[in-house]
Amino acid sequence: MAREGSVYRCQECGFAATKPGTCPDCARQEHYVQLVEERTAPAKGRRAPAAPVASVPVRLTDVRIEAGERTPTGVGELDRVLGGGVVRGSLVLIGGDPGIGKSTLLFQTSRALADLGAPVLYVSGEESAAQVKLRADRLGISPQGLYFLAETNLEAIEAHATSLRPRVLVVDSIQTVYLPDLESAPGSVSQVRECGGRLMLLAKRTGMATFLVGHVTKEGALAGPRVLEHLVDTVLYFEGEHHHSYRVLRAVKNRFGSTNEIGVFEMTERGLAEVKNPSGFFLSERPKGAPGSVVVSSLEGSRPLLLELQVLVSPASFGTPRRTVLGMDYNRVCLLLAVLEKRLGFPFQTQDVFVNVAGGARVVEPAADLGLIVAAASSYTDRPVKEDLVVFGEVGLAGEVRAVTGLDVRLREAAALGFAGAVVPRNNLSADTPLPLDARGVASIDEAIQTLLGFSNPS
Repeated sequence: MAREGSVYRCQECGFAATKPGTCPDCARQEHYVQLVEERTAPAKGRRAPAAPVASVPVRLTDVRIEAGERTPTGVGELDRVLGGGVVRGSLVLIGGDPGIGKSTLLFQTSRALADLGAPVLYVSGEESAAQVKLRADRLGISPQGLYFLAETNLEAIEAHATSLRPRVLVVDSIQTVYLPDLESAPGSVSQVRECGGRLMLLAKRTGMATFLVGHVTKEGALAGPRVLEHLVDTVLYFEGEHHHSYRVLRAVKNRFGSTNEIGVFEMTERGLAEVKNPSGFFLSERPKGAPGSVVVSSLEGSRPLLLELQVLVSPASFGTPRRTVLGMDYNRVCLLLAVLEKRLGFPFQTQDVFVNVAGGARVVEPAADLGLIVAAASSYTDRPVKEDLVVFGEVGLAGEVRAVTGLDVRLREAAALGFAGAVVPRNNLSADTPLPLDARGVASIDEAIQTLLGFSNPS
């Protein structure tokens, strides 16, 4: 029995009526579609009826993973960060500074996925179709399976995605889409939260992998509510300096893989190019026989990176010595200089110290401690370190050199690039373990400087 005030709507054309029956508009085209009662929100003070149970508990051992659950994107460095490919129904959020290459990365990824036969829908709320076409022509992208939509209304985006049923959906960016039912402007907290939630439900319901581009604030954090990062399955940051050609893709959250992996790209005229050998890329312009230059090994996830660490020590012109650091943690650099001054007597209280990781790279691992100590001593004494040596190890406040993880992969990477030897923590070495190159173990910074520079006391 029809209730008073009920509304009946046609599911095909949207025709609304107050009585049940057949849609008159569809009947004119000989389509006899029944009007379905439209459920409205319960009146204030009434409790909504309980939703039907849609799932039942199952044993975890009985869960079966379908074949093809993870799809390679065709971009090897992105696959490495994602854990082997994009998972069906996953929601991936990519953030980064303006102009760093987020849209270029996703455009090239869309091209690669479309070339594999999977239809891809690229939705842009910031660029027109003509602008995107110009970029596609510049990058040489013209796959048949790549569809473009310039739209900011999320309801329209959902309708097109449901109709096209793409394997992958890209929304560039989440801060530009909006829901008409909300009165706030696009990019506001409520709009970003609700639009992110709707896209998450769409991805899980249809099994459509979804990439979201996110703006960042001037502090570098993703703009919008923090709940957006909780909603998505993966959060990636695209980093790099505008004055350098390299870009690094990092995962800070990944429900389907490790957060320790990084992907390295180089920005070229033809778009982003994958850097298969980032160590060789960062060491390509290393000077020969320069004091204060040391090669260190930094482990990013399972990938070892060889980086050139440069330190310049010069007499201070003013009463307070300067400390300028690029690519390393400033406080840790000051701590290591204090250890070198206290334990070995280097008079850094009268010296300016400038530290730089060449190529615009960044080192956050403690394994670079010993390299900084050696580079500072090398610059102060004007004695260069041998060019075919790599140095790594963590340094404690007592001047001891502590063991680090991943000794074998670090040394194999150094051997592959032509390095002949390494200075490593003594506790990392064992007599029964073969090594790919000659490694000298040291237990203190005094022993390391004696080994590399041939002296211990600067005075």
